Amino acid sequence: MRTAVIQFPGSNCDADALHAARLTLDPEARFVWHTEAGLPEGTELVFLPGGFSYGDHLRSGAIAARSPIMEAVKAHAERGGFVLGVCNGFQVLTEAGLLPGALSRNRDLHFHCAPVHLRVENAHTAFTGAYDPGQTIEIPIAHGEGNYYADPETVARLEAEGRVVFRYVDNPNGSLNDIAGIVNEGGNVLGMMPHPERAVEALLGSEDGLGIFESLKGALVK
Repeated sequence: MRTAVIQFPGSNCDADALHAARLTLDPEARFVWHTEAGLPEGTELVFLPGGFSYGDHLRSGAIAARSPIMEAVKAHAERGGFVLGVCNGFQVLTEAGLLPGALSRNRDLHFHCAPVHLRVENAHTAFTGAYDPGQTIEIPIAHGEGNYYADPETVARLEAEGRVVFRYVDNPNGSLNDIAGIVNEGGNVLGMMPHPERAVEALLGSEDGLGIFESLKGALVK
């Protein structure tokens, strides 16, 4: 699966994302700088990594969402191309309007960096097909602004349409309905606060993130 990892000024999980993509999906996965106008030809997955784009000034992800490359990312998503946004990448996706809602400061105003348990709420998406419904997985988080919020109507629609794909078992940040990850209406854009790219090798303490990348490979075959 040809993969492009977007780099913004301040990104600090971009190398992790590239390593995971090369290990699991595409040995030739490459970085794309935020000022570029287009994605590499044949790109199938755009990976928006975690980190502190633009130092999280103004509002996390808000400035990055207006980078030149994001127009190409939006066009890619509209064509049905896969987009995976992790942590700061999730914030960028909401700020860009590719996913509903917003991420605000954690409930206790502290930065949290620890493994957490997630429940797979929907195992019938392109990102979760390799998991079992209701499966509990362990993936690390590292964020200060992971508190998911949306208006009641939006949350009700996400729940009714099965678009909440990951839910925290022990909510670390105060997210509404324990939401840890959601997909867009087309099911081709996933945003999540936990870091699956940090859970793809036993050396890292968990391989539970592999399911997301294996699911994408399976979805591409279909």
